[in-house]
Amino acid sequence: MRREGGRTPDRLGQQARPTLSFVPRSEPAPHRQWGNNLDPAAVTQLENACQLPISVRGALMPDAHRGYGLPIGGVLATRDAVIPYAVGVDIACRVKMTVLDLPKNTIDVGEDRLIGAIERETRFGIGAAFKQKRDHEVMDADWGFTKLTASLRDRAWSQLGSSGTGNHFVEFGILFVESDGLSLEQGRYLALLSHSGSRGAGARIANHYSKRAMALRPELPKELRHLAWLDLASDDGQAYWKSMELMGQYAAANHACIHRHIARHLGAEVRLDLENHHNYAWRETHDGAEVIVHRKGAIPAGTGALGIIPGSMASSTYVVRGSGNAASMNSAAHGAGRVMSRSKARKTLDWRDALSRLQSRRVTLISAGIDEVPEVYKDIDGVMAAQANLVEPLARFEPRIVKMAPSGEPPED
Repeated sequence: MRREGGRTPDRLGQQARPTLSFVPRSEPAPHRQWGNNLDPAAVTQLENACQLPISVRGALMPDAHRGYGLPIGGVLATRDAVIPYAVGVDIACRVKMTVLDLPKNTIDVGEDRLIGAIERETRFGIGAAFKQKRDHEVMDADWGFTKLTASLRDRAWSQLGSSGTGNHFVEFGILFVESDGLSLEQGRYLALLSHSGSRGAGARIANHYSKRAMALRPELPKELRHLAWLDLASDDGQAYWKSMELMGQYAAANHACIHRHIARHLGAEVRLDLENHHNYAWRETHDGAEVIVHRKGAIPAGTGALGIIPGSMASSTYVVRGSGNAASMNSAAHGAGRVMSRSKARKTLDWRDALSRLQSRRVTLISAGIDEVPEVYKDIDGVMAAQANLVEPLARFEPRIVKMAPSGEPPED
């Protein structure tokens, strides 16, 4: 059996030889953008993606900023191919909200109780894990279809129910239900909100197949290198797709464990569960043809689809209903979007100013890095206004207790 890079290929089979010439298309694939004053680097990255021969259509959301390959906030439809870096490193990262039956004033009179539930029932940080593993049926799934996924199962199990680093969080706050469309009467409710993904397992899969795609496409120019793709008809493409789907199940299980254990710790019943994910690829039909829609830092927003769009630790999160806008390929922003790099935030921002702003919003911060304070994010209301034809707000969540990874942890987002 042929060896590549000193390793025997997975038992899924031999790989096709790479094509050694790149011919740019005469015209880029059509694309649109939402919002003004978008990060020029993000705009350029989407334009580059639309030069790929496999690209069908692109869209840029109003929270867009620069990423690897496809920008954060980028949506790209391709034909018969998947781009690992257009999915992202944190495969199937998602947001989940649970409305609990506890009195809404628990946020004031029972703050220590809520903080204790977060501290006990999830973990933050690189390598964060549980000594006593959480139970979930995802660990009974087939993890042995490649050597890589088989090798990741035990680590993934130990991290099941953990939250990671970067922009990942667990929050308690008040949900203001302002419109019909949810199975709740209009009013105020205590809610739990979390944001995290597929942890170390997802990152390993992303890095492995991103490198594999780049090795198979050495002809790509420098500006397109991180947009290297895998043909879905190939063994690599099939292996990545199946691995991505497994990471989707695993990321959902992470949130299920966090919310289940916190609710159980508090002796609370669940009144409503909502969630959606980003950093994923979907098989969808657009313009009468089946395509692969990559949403990197963007959420599905088909007609009637419910979604959650967070702001920052001191601003609103919106529960929305999708409008099914065909021009965006039924997509919307996944959050507020960064306006300041992590390195600049660490150099220029001051905790005294950040804590003063949090205090004015009655937010208790358990832990976080200075590179995640509100100043590094766009105004969420401006983002929502820019995508008024993509989603309709149904409810608004105001954070009151926030936990993120402690300062100094490398980002996983």
